[in-house]
Amino acid sequence: MIKNFARGFTALALTLAPLVTTAAPAHALEAVPLADAVELLPVAVEDRTGYTRTSFKHWNSGDDAGDGCNTRQEVLLAEAVVAPEVGPNCAITGGSWTSYYDGQTVTAAGSLDIDHVVPLAESWDSGASAWTPQRREAYANDQGAHASLVAVTARSNRSKADRDPAEWMPPAADQHCRYVGEWVGTKLRWGLAVDQAEQETLAVFAEACETTIVTYTTAP
Repeated sequence: MIKNFARGFTALALTLAPLVTTAAPAHALEAVPLADAVELLPVAVEDRTGYTRTSFKHWNSGDDAGDGCNTRQEVLLAEAVVAPEVGPNCAITGGSWTSYYDGQTVTAAGSLDIDHVVPLAESWDSGASAWTPQRREAYANDQGAHASLVAVTARSNRSKADRDPAEWMPPAADQHCRYVGEWVGTKLRWGLAVDQAEQETLAVFAEACETTIVTYTTAP
């Protein structure tokens, strides 16, 4: 009887063992001078084979699934300079935003795009093609870093399209250092590569933006 009890206790312990886990360590915040951050980026040839925008599910229910707002709406609320009114189904009226790409003040949410600082197509070219659909969805809706998604004028976002800093920079020249720092931080956060022309352009800006510090945490 004692032996049977011991066997039963051992079996129960083995069954419960997988339920006892330790918390995953938090990702540390990194703060690196821009020049050093650029050097951390791997250089690789870009490849857009197989890319479709639908490979990145967005906008999903956002960080708060119970607030009735999707990711786009949550970013608009987070970045408002003057808080808007929020109605049923997260309908946003009023409010004010500053589009840092071009310095424009916007008072109609419908005139804003939520830009992926590193565009979806660019992320695909730079490594996201190898990700799972779940990780691509996480990238497309990333609110874990303030720089990943930004509310900007539709005009500036569509002028940028899917181009990298070797091909496009914000019209507001006084924001170039910020933009490059956020571009580099996003690529480091998600483990994305840069192509040769992109790397060379970032290095040039790193010299001009010597006081810019890149802050990021590695995406979970």
